[in-house]
Amino acid sequence: MRGSGYFVVMFFCFLAFMGSTEGDLQMGFYSKSCPNAEKIVQDYVNSHIHNAPSLAATILRMHFHDCFVRGCDASVLLNTTSGTNQTEKLAVPNSTLRGFDFIDRVKSLLEAACPGVVSCADVLALVARDGVVATGGPSWKVPTGRRDGTISRTSEAMNNIPAPTSNFTTLRRLFANQGLNLKDLVLLSGAHTIGVAHCTSFSNRLYNFTGVLGSQDPALDSEYAAVLKARKCRSLNDNTTLVEMDPGSSMKFDLSYYSQLLKRRGLFQSDSALTTNSTALSMVNQLLQGSLKSFFAEFSRSMEKMGRIKVKTGKVGEIRKQCAVVNG
Repeated sequence: MRGSGYFVVMFFCFLAFMGSTEGDLQMGFYSKSCPNAEKIVQDYVNSHIHNAPSLAATILRMHFHDCFVRGCDASVLLNTTSGTNQTEKLAVPNSTLRGFDFIDRVKSLLEAACPGVVSCADVLALVARDGVVATGGPSWKVPTGRRDGTISRTSEAMNNIPAPTSNFTTLRRLFANQGLNLKDLVLLSGAHTIGVAHCTSFSNRLYNFTGVLGSQDPALDSEYAAVLKARKCRSLNDNTTLVEMDPGSSMKFDLSYYSQLLKRRGLFQSDSALTTNSTALSMVNQLLQGSLKSFFAEFSRSMEKMGRIKVKTGKVGEIRKQCAVVNG
């Protein structure tokens, strides 16, 4: 008769089997199959991101939008190939994303070195991290081994990506749907410390907040609103002007974004929404009382958590040859 020790061993073997079939991401996943993969990505980013440093913010946003729809599977990169299925790329939240060509160039270098090995999902995750680091922001661990999805739908992007007009309740629900908590919401919102936004993302706060033309969001600092109307977004219909997300500090990854929130100068409704919840507001104050190093460390932990959302590994999905189209 088999003893209890046998069953303990078999139990742990079962857990190990489950872990391998679920295919957890690994640091250095490509160390044997494409040893220079991460260096190829990093070298390209370091050589080219300074030509357009604002790309660091938009590719970080692209990674965020990708992970919130079907997990981090590069579905945001897929082009629409037929009239029957509109991909995520065409959804309103993604209409101002840039940097797809940057991702494509990195992927082409990897394909030349190791054909069919490195996924577009991993390329996007690595470029997002390396771009932030290259422009002076925090680093975080990016375990690899993601595989690429084959499905991309506009409707799913519309339903899952937080809009700049979202209130706190909506933000909390959409983050919770992805396994992210309130702390993650506050920390990941801190990415708005870099980058720019189109007027269309917030002009309703200046000109049409209640549905009555001329109405203004009372939660937005009136002096700041006046500056935006006079110098930036001069009409409700301006869809070309770009505005700094973190005025005077949009190229620097720092705590200034949170300071702006307390001054009622968060650009989006979703930014100012963080101050409408006492717990979130307390977290904002704690971040401001802490060090930049501490913020970097906490932001990095939330990014690592986000990068694992519903990843496809093992034999699920595919390794796309080109990031904009599924294989075959």
